[in-house]
Amino acid sequence: MAPVPPGVRLLVSFDRDQCLLLNKEEKWPSYLHLSTLIPNSLKKGLILCSSRPHRPDTELYISPSRYRALTFILTFLLYTSFHLSRKPISIVKSELHKNCSAVSEAAIIASSSSQQPSLLSLHTDVDCGWKPFDKSNYKQLLGAMDYSFLCAYAIGMYLSGIIGERLPIRLYLTVGMLASGVFTCLFGLGYIYNIHNLSFYIFVQVANGLVQTTGWPSVVTCIGNWFGKGRRGLIMGLWNSHTSVGNILGSLIAGYWVSSNWGMSFIVPGLIIIIMGVVCFLFLIEHPNDLKNIYTQNSSLGKTVPSKSWNGVNGHTEVYLQYKDNKNQVCYYYKDSIQNRKSYDTELLLPRESERIPMQPVVVVKSESEPSAISFMGALRIPGVVEFSLCLLFAKLVSYTFLFWLPLYITKAAHLDAKKAGDLSTLFDVGGIVGGVLAGVISDKLGKRATTCAVMLLLAAPTLYGFSMISEFGLGPMIGMLLVCGGLVNGPYALITTAVSADLGTHKSLKGNARALSTVTAIIDGTGSVGAALGPLLAGLLSAGGWDQVFYMLMTADFLALLLLLRLVTKELASSKSHPISTVELKEH
Repeated sequence: MAPVPPGVRLLVSFDRDQCLLLNKEEKWPSYLHLSTLIPNSLKKGLILCSSRPHRPDTELYISPSRYRALTFILTFLLYTSFHLSRKPISIVKSELHKNCSAVSEAAIIASSSSQQPSLLSLHTDVDCGWKPFDKSNYKQLLGAMDYSFLCAYAIGMYLSGIIGERLPIRLYLTVGMLASGVFTCLFGLGYIYNIHNLSFYIFVQVANGLVQTTGWPSVVTCIGNWFGKGRRGLIMGLWNSHTSVGNILGSLIAGYWVSSNWGMSFIVPGLIIIIMGVVCFLFLIEHPNDLKNIYTQNSSLGKTVPSKSWNGVNGHTEVYLQYKDNKNQVCYYYKDSIQNRKSYDTELLLPRESERIPMQPVVVVKSESEPSAISFMGALRIPGVVEFSLCLLFAKLVSYTFLFWLPLYITKAAHLDAKKAGDLSTLFDVGGIVGGVLAGVISDKLGKRATTCAVMLLLAAPTLYGFSMISEFGLGPMIGMLLVCGGLVNGPYALITTAVSADLGTHKSLKGNARALSTVTAIIDGTGSVGAALGPLLAGLLSAGGWDQVFYMLMTADFLALLLLLRLVTKELASSKSHPISTVELKEH
């Protein structure tokens, strides 16, 4: 159990409505599941534990809704800052290598208008960019910076999950964010200190790629701990929009300084992620289990009834309060969260006015030791991890190819300038947000993640071909196809990296005896990052022979991603509809 973040502990110390006390002398349930609300009709006699002394005949009730909302919003902002700090390099590229011919023409016109012949000779020495990116091989040098980051990110992701599973998430994520902010600022300092050594920029990109791998496994683990499977697809579909929000904010911030002082395009995002790292240290609550520490550390209410927690159904951790019945036996109960196919802990963030309290027993074998972290090979043996990892490799290949090459393609196909093409390309991200949410909602409704991904991948391939054809017929059809392509391409990508990763990290085969969320997330996203590095590289090589070859590559990648899911799709379709489970036995470990 992780210690309470200092910022949360401070805020709770000022909160006089932090918990309620239930009088055991009444015929109410002697304890409540931490996510259960009390009907309004039963609230008579409840007192605030922070304003009255705690009596031995009472027990503690804590509603975690505010902390669930805090975790949702905070992790959203944390990963937004990660993407915000990655975006400046794509904006600054045009400043690192300028159009020499355009600059020369401007110099000649200025010289002739001012009738100063001495300036005519300056066009031969005009500044074409930032050394060493001012030469004819600038594409290779800029590409080397991109791939140094992506390759370091892909390799580091495999290690990040294993390390993060064995360290406190809050501290691990904080260190990663602070280090990422430092390296992002360091790139910008190259402008201030007039550094023209390519090795310096490559080193910064590699180091930044490695430390940024601390982000994704950590935030997915936190959000997976707080939200169960009932509406995980919907919640994570909404939550995953942080990627597009970060990209948009990063573009705006970097674009503000790119022409006047491109160093600030990196320094400002670097400072933002450093500040968010401090916020993470102060306020991130890793797990609902940590809630009980908040009150034991912040109140002098006397002796309290101890609470217990274990991993619950399908590895998802549940939290319980303990009491002794008339036979002096220790009993544990949990709220039936499977009734009507929905769970309160996966409802939207705010509590409902009234909630009935049906109680059913769960058999739990007590274990004093903390759950052990799963090994790399152990995570690979979880059913579905290998298939979804390889599927994401090809899905992310398609997504990142659009990320790096879509503005240039729009410029060539629609004959637009760079700014308009860049603005138009954001519609692909808008479609991706909608597609991610729809994929989550549909997979929640059907209970079939692999089938949902497979259908979207099947539709994406012909849509990509249609986009390559329709984009030549005007702006209107292109806008429509951008939205559709964005939804179908990024929908499976978003679902696999969020809800699927969280599901597999709490898979029923673990039986609640291992911490696997961070490792599973790292394996899946790390494999996908290999595709993210390969896609833009292959697109650059194939585009020389025409854009049709690039689209054929993307369609092939989508079909391969679909083939890798066929076994899981067949299994999902063949399986009978799952039934509610009311009793689960957790083995001691």
